[in-house]
Amino acid sequence: MTPYDTVIRGTLVLADGPLDHAWITIRDGRIAAIGTGEAPTAAEAFDAGSDLIIPGVIDGQTHACSYGGLPGIRSTTRSAVAGGITTIVDMPYDNPDPLNTLARLDAKIAAIEEHAHANVALYGTVMPGQSTDDIEPLIAAGIVAFKISTFESSPTRFPRISANQILEVFDALAPTDIPLGVHNEDQEIVRARIAAAKAAGRDGIEAHSESRPPAAEHAATAQFLELGAAAGAHAHIVHLTTTRGFDLVENYLNDGYRATGELCVHYLWFDPDIDGPELGAKMKVNPPIRPGQIEALWDDVAAGRVAFVSSDHSSWPIDNKFTPSIFEAGAGVPGLETLLPAFYTGAEMRGFDALQMTVEQLCERPAKFFGLWPQKGSLQVGADADITILKAEPQVWDSSRAHDDLCWSPFDGREFSVRVARTYVGGKLAFDGSNVVNAPGDGRYAARGNSTWF
Repeated sequence: MTPYDTVIRGTLVLADGPLDHAWITIRDGRIAAIGTGEAPTAAEAFDAGSDLIIPGVIDGQTHACSYGGLPGIRSTTRSAVAGGITTIVDMPYDNPDPLNTLARLDAKIAAIEEHAHANVALYGTVMPGQSTDDIEPLIAAGIVAFKISTFESSPTRFPRISANQILEVFDALAPTDIPLGVHNEDQEIVRARIAAAKAAGRDGIEAHSESRPPAAEHAATAQFLELGAAAGAHAHIVHLTTTRGFDLVENYLNDGYRATGELCVHYLWFDPDIDGPELGAKMKVNPPIRPGQIEALWDDVAAGRVAFVSSDHSSWPIDNKFTPSIFEAGAGVPGLETLLPAFYTGAEMRGFDALQMTVEQLCERPAKFFGLWPQKGSLQVGADADITILKAEPQVWDSSRAHDDLCWSPFDGREFSVRVARTYVGGKLAFDGSNVVNAPGDGRYAARGNSTWF
């Protein structure tokens, strides 16, 4: 009987850098040993050659259940493992009901156990007027963060939370390490600007950013950060679209408050002035992708001002984009199979250390942020054997071959410099470079552990 289940040979990307001609062994779903030279024997062996063996990616912002309900976890996590993502952190705005009670958490965990190909960590939320007494049981059950919105997309599924209630939630979370995230747009400004654009007959993608201007985003961001500071809690902005937004976060951080800001990969790739005529509603997200921000945002990543980069994957089908006006089109884009190659390629194109930056932004930082470190986000003995193998091989993205049920993407036709060659979840092969080969339910509920950001 061999002492290990699996041994993988190749270039290991460890915390202190790449290790050539190395090997990693797996036993009972965890990393058992790491070394160089002759590899030990195992029941299964894989030689990755010159490919890069990195920690499984953690996508810190997904919406698996916004369209198809809890069974949407199956399609979303199938796409995740094909994209080298071994853990998704799913938002609470499920269809038809948000995750705001222990009963709804139990239902979502049951759906993970039935459907998930990847691990799933979970955000919780609160509804208007809901007691903060419901927060502690969700934390005890492993919720990794909470999220609310200052803009109402739906009165039942995605409501606006008032400033006084936001402060109450911050007060409840202040003694804990749990972040409170926000969808950061000022409702009055946005609704007035949309009405003005409609009245002027402006209904294309170029009107989208103007109708939800940076002022609306910055005003909501500043108020949220100040409420978090007043309570002494961790305030997290889940998507900033301008470098000014990161200035606001940094100001509070420098003043000694717990403040962080997140960036989604589409803000690092697209510009409505350049890509809008081709993509139209296919690049509609909220807050909007801004003109002229790409390079400044990459500089923010390089400067360490970005907590981590996520996909903000949305499970809307393409039909949701085919509307006469941009204001009726659904907001959100698929992103699970493009997060890793798009981020790596964008970093490489700009002369950054793409490998180091990718592992830091897509693996280590989200693991630490959501309390999953060091079990996830790193290759070290004792950690979960969530592993991605990355091949330096160009590909032109074609979403018709995606492994979800959506098969559309704003990244169609974009060339990436790498592709995912293999993904292991809990030590088990989940994606072989062409097909998803693990079973629904092989993914696990990832409860928050003890690591902290501050």
